Amino acid sequence: MTKSIQCSIAGAIACLAAVPVLAQAPAEVSLTRFDCSANAPPADIGRFSDTMAYDGKKLQLTASCYLIRHADHYLIWDTGYPAVAAGATPTGPAVKVPLVDQLAQLKIKPEQINYVGISHYHGDHTGQAASFPQATLLIGQGDWDVLKGSTPSGTTNAAPLKHWLGGEGKSEPVAKDKDIFGDGQVIMLDMPGHTPGHHSLLVKLKDKGNVLLTGDQAHFRENYENNGVPTFNFNRADTLASFDRFKQIAKNLNATVIIQHDPRDIDKLPAFPAAAK
Repeated sequence: MTKSIQCSIAGAIACLAAVPVLAQAPAEVSLTRFDCSANAPPADIGRFSDTMAYDGKKLQLTASCYLIRHADHYLIWDTGYPAVAAGATPTGPAVKVPLVDQLAQLKIKPEQINYVGISHYHGDHTGQAASFPQATLLIGQGDWDVLKGSTPSGTTNAAPLKHWLGGEGKSEPVAKDKDIFGDGQVIMLDMPGHTPGHHSLLVKLKDKGNVLLTGDQAHFRENYENNGVPTFNFNRADTLASFDRFKQIAKNLNATVIIQHDPRDIDKLPAFPAAAK
């Protein structure tokens, strides 16, 4: 090999080494809210405080489900109250428009959902999970252990999760935090107290900024502001510790906090079918 060729090769290698490696562009993420409530009248909220802060008071509550789109993958966060088949008579609280029908308006089929994330095992959050049997179930380890135990709590609603509890579907019990897509944009946050494995969700959006979905860390604004502990929570000390962590995260990330049961927080996201990005 001649000296001139050697120099050319060496120069080419030097040029390649000088070219910076381009970072992969972050995935496009969006967040859409669905109405998964049962259209119930204002509820007595006395039981939402173990210090008797709301005795005799009523408040209108809602139930929200969310679709998080991450590039070409989809996560459903909480599945609200159960849906009732057409023509059937509901035996309890039920949604008017099933989640799958709302998804259809976005031209999304149930089999396209990659993950179903459940903040906790109560029936107003698990009601329509069975509509997504192909999805991987994400649920707190503490809640999973209770559901799999021989004597589950009376407040659980295991029926919609039977597909995964019986081993027919793929499940991932989440012990601590979980970076769902591996790039830090959608993170399940360990917030025990309401239930043993309760989680909230952090979604990082390009335009909207950071959004925190509470799960049932708080059910309405007053309880959020006052660190209120419902009488039916699993552990008071854990609830208060989770409040402290949740609020510190919200402050440090300048996040928009959305309380999933408070109708006053619905307008913090675009109205369906629009999405926050």
